Amino acid sequence: MRHVVNLPKLGDTADDVVVLEWLVTEGDVVAEGDALLSVETNKIDAEVPSPVSGTLVERLVTVDDEVATGAAIAVVET
Repeated sequence: MRHVVNLPKLGDTADDVVVLEWLVTEGDVVAEGDALLSVETNKIDAEVPSPVSGTLVERLVTVDDEVATGAAIAVVET
């Protein structure tokens, strides 16, 4: 089953983040809680964890993209 990963709220005031780096590539197996990518908010750098275990099948954002909270960022096959 495919699971769309949405960007979680990462801070009290940050609604948008900038993608700094993908930490996994398409085809990699991830466990729930593993970091998928790192992002920059207006105050901190943070890692976005996978909400499910499975295989990353698609990245929906790229480095330097500005992404809003709740936007789809990846697809994981469970």
